[in-house]
Amino acid sequence: MGSRALLPVVCRVVERLILISVPFANAQPVPQPSETPPAVPTDTLGRTTPRGTVLGFLAACGKGDFQAASQYLNTRLHGKASETLAQQLFVVLNRRLPARLNEVSDRPEGSLPFPSKPNQDLIGTIETADGSFDILVERLDRGKAGSIWLFAAETLKLIPQLYQDVNGLTLENVVPAFLIERKIIGIPLFEWLAVFVGLPGLYFFGALLNRLLSPPVGRMRRWLRKQPSLPDPEFLPPPVRLLLMALIVRWTLSKIDLPLLARQFWSGLVYVVTILACVWLLISLNGRLETYFRRRLDRRERTGAISVLRFARRTADLLVIFVGVLAGLYYFRLNPTAAIAGLGVGGIAVALAAQKTLENVIGGMSLIFDHSVHVGELLNVSGAFGVVEDIGLRSTRIRTLDRTLVCVPNGHLANLTLENVSRRDKFWFHPRLNLRFETTASEMHSVLEGISRRLAEHPLVESGSFRVNLLNFGASSFEVEIFAYLFAENLPHFLKLQGDLLLQVMEIIEKAGTQIALPSQTMYFAVPSESGPDAQGVLKAKAHS
Repeated sequence: MGSRALLPVVCRVVERLILISVPFANAQPVPQPSETPPAVPTDTLGRTTPRGTVLGFLAACGKGDFQAASQYLNTRLHGKASETLAQQLFVVLNRRLPARLNEVSDRPEGSLPFPSKPNQDLIGTIETADGSFDILVERLDRGKAGSIWLFAAETLKLIPQLYQDVNGLTLENVVPAFLIERKIIGIPLFEWLAVFVGLPGLYFFGALLNRLLSPPVGRMRRWLRKQPSLPDPEFLPPPVRLLLMALIVRWTLSKIDLPLLARQFWSGLVYVVTILACVWLLISLNGRLETYFRRRLDRRERTGAISVLRFARRTADLLVIFVGVLAGLYYFRLNPTAAIAGLGVGGIAVALAAQKTLENVIGGMSLIFDHSVHVGELLNVSGAFGVVEDIGLRSTRIRTLDRTLVCVPNGHLANLTLENVSRRDKFWFHPRLNLRFETTASEMHSVLEGISRRLAEHPLVESGSFRVNLLNFGASSFEVEIFAYLFAENLPHFLKLQGDLLLQVMEIIEKAGTQIALPSQTMYFAVPSESGPDAQGVLKAKAHS
């Protein structure tokens, strides 16, 4: 469906490109296709639409066939008089009509600029010292032969006067005659030279200015910023050179009276170059902004935000290109509705096919914006325990303690319970001791008080959070609980503090005169006494396991 919607638009783009690229075509114009099939017979001279009439008239005059050109005029003159009028109209249009042929309607009913005069259409307005004059075409009904468009009678009355007022700096006054008279594929030689020599020359002129002006601008930049190591900036980057070239061509067009179709070609070329330069400039600006913010995020180690920044830059670039394409379509009077509709249907299909991918992208953006996970943090996700190496738009990569790499889709990660080990504000020191049953009460008091005193004196133990208690009489030992919170920078720092504290606890136990218990079990055996059968003695034996 998308390709069928794009086909009419592509055909019309080719039509417009042929119109602006071959300004002096000698062939008779082909009737222009319209969006809806015409209900009247097609005229052999292409006069069924306003644009067909204008292009057919210009093509006939370009060949010097003013007899054929007179058939595009709604006049009662015949013979030499009508040919003279056609020649005068051609000169007036060639010198004064604005180069906006792409705006002339190509519909059989016209553009209907005057609601009260539906049979008239406006081709353009000519500015003179005496005021503005409208160039009109009007539709004549020929019955079964169909309707045709001709230059209006009221416009033709003004042509002799306008012809007398035509003056200015013409092309013949600037360009040698042989460059105008000699043609290649119907195009004067000077236009080939202007396209393939003049335009590259203007661009390289901008490159030369850039090379001359960049060093002094760089010296001024280093002096203002007090940084001698700064490189010379590019004073005129390539897109700016294109804009400069377009401005020079535009200024030249305002000073020289070129033929109408030549002005149409150069105006279209200037517009296209301007769009390309603006799109290129905005994309370059997006790249510079991305580089600036990337450096700031690198200093903050925000790699997740860098992924979003890269995605935002690409989205902005696509948006700029899309707007540039729409501007080009608008200039050439192409209706992008069918293409956009086709792209919309295709976009829905792509969105449905890439549903999981979009889910992961949105999940990744939510993780980044929530700041729940940062690169370098220790994370525990569904049994995957390791360090976060990268947070992308689609997945998050975790390097486990076994040095394996686990990739978790962001859409799945956003719905899981994350245990961020690196975000602990303090670490829990919670060992349990087992002391031998032979430990006396005084020894137990000495152990408990010694450990409590040592925790109270330690600078990295949170005051008020620690406690040391005799917890229980176990099966084979006394159970002692130590509870405290330690202020550590990270997990390795905590492990070092924990090891130091455990060594100090061992020293306290040794000084108290007791020992850490081993798992054991006490058994009692009863044996007869030698003094008598009724007397009993008890033999106690302790078995260690």
